[in-house]
Amino acid sequence: MATTEGNKSQDSGIAEMEELPVPHNIKISNITCDSFKISWDMDSKSKDRITHYFIDLNKKENKNSNKFKHKDVPTKLVAKAVPLPMTVRGHWFLSPRTEYTVAVQTASKQVDGDYVVSEWSEIIEFCTADYSKVHLTQLLEKAEVIAGRMLKLSVFYRNQHKEYFDYIREHHGNAMQPSVKDNSGSHGSPISGKLEGIFFSCNTEFNTGKPPQDSPYGRYRYEIAAEKLFNPNTNLYFGDFYCMYTAYHYVILVIAPVGSPGDEFCKQRLPQLNIKDNKFLTCDEEDGVMVYHHAQDVILEVIYTDPVDLSLGTVAEITGHQLMSLSTANAKKDPSCKTCNISVGR
Repeated sequence: MATTEGNKSQDSGIAEMEELPVPHNIKISNITCDSFKISWDMDSKSKDRITHYFIDLNKKENKNSNKFKHKDVPTKLVAKAVPLPMTVRGHWFLSPRTEYTVAVQTASKQVDGDYVVSEWSEIIEFCTADYSKVHLTQLLEKAEVIAGRMLKLSVFYRNQHKEYFDYIREHHGNAMQPSVKDNSGSHGSPISGKLEGIFFSCNTEFNTGKPPQDSPYGRYRYEIAAEKLFNPNTNLYFGDFYCMYTAYHYVILVIAPVGSPGDEFCKQRLPQLNIKDNKFLTCDEEDGVMVYHHAQDVILEVIYTDPVDLSLGTVAEITGHQLMSLSTANAKKDPSCKTCNISVGR
């Protein structure tokens, strides 16, 4: 495998022959979460002898990776010599939002089945893209299948420690500020590490119709009437669908005031939902009153993209337990779950 520029192949059964042109000036383009196009320049001498290209593709080493973990197996692709640029596609060896190195050599297949090859090209680095709207729509459709029936809700709520609310009052003029979403959920999610928002819950207990008394996120709960955050002046987007090696699943939704920076960010990247008619969270008017429903069989994580003043709701201590084990902070998605994965990089 290539590790430095000009390394010669050590593969058995492959002869070396300097006459084949060495690829140079490699260009990577049209990058998606599980494909890219590659092209390069090469001298015209012996060009007509080229029958195949060898592409050496490797995940870039992460300095912080676990040294005891098995290393990813390098991928050597053998492709027929097609006109450039050539498309490389495959969710079994390309993951979204991942850094790779790639090197190329030209090859000529001989009558006996062996190859003569050029020297390796220089090594190029690139990073695959996030899920596109097409991929997210596939996730959305899978989430719809298990969302279940709709239950009424009246409030959104956010649990934190007492110190958090004290800090908001003292340093932020009583307004909770959006912060960058962590890396929980699907690895290809376009909102992880990019979208700024405030995390809210909205699930209710089946028997009471009220928020559960337990929480993974702190003993103090801020509650705000649903219509203060979610109404006809806001847009609703589907953000992600995942599980953490558990039987229950999470759906991330984004609520963004129309025309806000958060709304513009989501409009470009996420599938938009009809606020009156979708499988997860609805807002409709009945007899002049706004009525709200949420899906029963998934846990909704709602991100609101603007600041929220504490005076719009109330803060009180919960009577239940703080269940830290249920926290989804930076939680990794189960890549083997057939319910919430799609056939692209995980």
